[in-house]
Amino acid sequence: MEKIGVLGAGSWGTALSIVLADNGHEVRLWGHREQLIKEINETRKNEKYLPGVELPESITGYTHLEETLSDVKTIVLAIPTKALREVLKQVSNIVKEPITIVHVSKGIEPDTLLRISEIIEQEMSDDKLKDVVVLSGPSHAEEVSLRQITTVTSSSKNMDAAKYVQDLFMNQNFRVYTNPDIIGVEIGGALKNIIALCAGITDGLGYGDNAKAALMTRGLAEIARLGSKMGGNPLTFSGLTGIGDLIVTCTSVHSRNWRAGNLLGKGQNLDEVLNNMGMVVEGVRTTKAAYQLAEKYDVQMPITEALYNVLFNGKKAKEVVDSLMARVKTHEMEDLVNIMENRVN
Repeated sequence: MEKIGVLGAGSWGTALSIVLADNGHEVRLWGHREQLIKEINETRKNEKYLPGVELPESITGYTHLEETLSDVKTIVLAIPTKALREVLKQVSNIVKEPITIVHVSKGIEPDTLLRISEIIEQEMSDDKLKDVVVLSGPSHAEEVSLRQITTVTSSSKNMDAAKYVQDLFMNQNFRVYTNPDIIGVEIGGALKNIIALCAGITDGLGYGDNAKAALMTRGLAEIARLGSKMGGNPLTFSGLTGIGDLIVTCTSVHSRNWRAGNLLGKGQNLDEVLNNMGMVVEGVRTTKAAYQLAEKYDVQMPITEALYNVLFNGKKAKEVVDSLMARVKTHEMEDLVNIMENRVN
C-alpha cells in the first residue's frame, strides 16, 4: 500500500480519496482553504462538496504542499484546469524524485490548445516526471463517494503506468479499464462538457427528450470528428470516455455543466450563472478551446460554434437553437457518404 497525494479537496478529489482509502492506501488530501481542511481532519466530513459522506480515517487533509508531497511517489491532480500551471510549478520545485501524475480533470487550455497531459509535460521538468496517466469516464463524485458502481478508464502513453493506476483504484465498486489512446480519452472527457452545457440549455428552454437525443448524437459526432483529426482512435469515442461520459453528463442533475446550461436556457447570463454555481464549470473554457481547435483543424462543429456564440458573443439560446435547425440539409454519416462516393468515382 502507498502514500498517495491528492491535490484538490473538491468533490472529485475527495471522492477519489475515498476509493484509494478503501483500497488500503494512505491518502494526503491537499486543499488551499484552511477551514475546509480543518473540517476534514476534525469531523471526517467535507460538507461543502459531499454533504453527509463519512471520510475514512486514512485520509488526512493538508494545506501545505511540501508536507503533502513528502515521500509520495504518485499524485492525483483533481484541480481546475485554470489552476494547473501554478500548482504544477510548485510540485516540480518540491519533489526530489520522478513521480507519476494521475490527472482527473477534464478540459483543454484555451489559446495554447493543449490537453492536460501536455500541460503537465510542459510544466514538469524531465527529471521530476515519471509518467502521466489520465483517469476518466462516466463518474459523478456524489455517487462514487457513496460507493455506487462506477466504471472508468486509465490511459497513458506507457501502458504499464496505466495498469499501475488501474491497480491503485480498482475495487468491487470502482472498476477500471485501460486504454492506450490518451488523446481520444482526454478529448472525449473534455468535449462532452460542451454538449452537457447544450443539453442543459435545451432543458432550460423546455424542449423534450427528442431534442436531447438529437443533441447528444450529433454532439458525439462532433467530438469524434475533431478527436480523430487530432490523432485519437475513433473507437475510443464509442467507449466509456466518449458516449459513456456524454450520457451521464448530459442527463444528470449532478452535472455542474448541465446545471449551468439549464440556467442559461432559463434566461440567466453567463456571469450570473457562474456566480450562482459556486464551482468551476469546465465546459465554458473548453468551449472556447474547442472553437479554436475546430478552426485550426478545419473541422465542422456547428453545436460548439452555437454554444460559443451564446457564451462569448451574447447570442440568445433560443436563436442559436433555431439557427441549428435551419442549417442546410446534409447526410447524417457525411464521412461515410464521401467514402462511398469516392469509391464509385
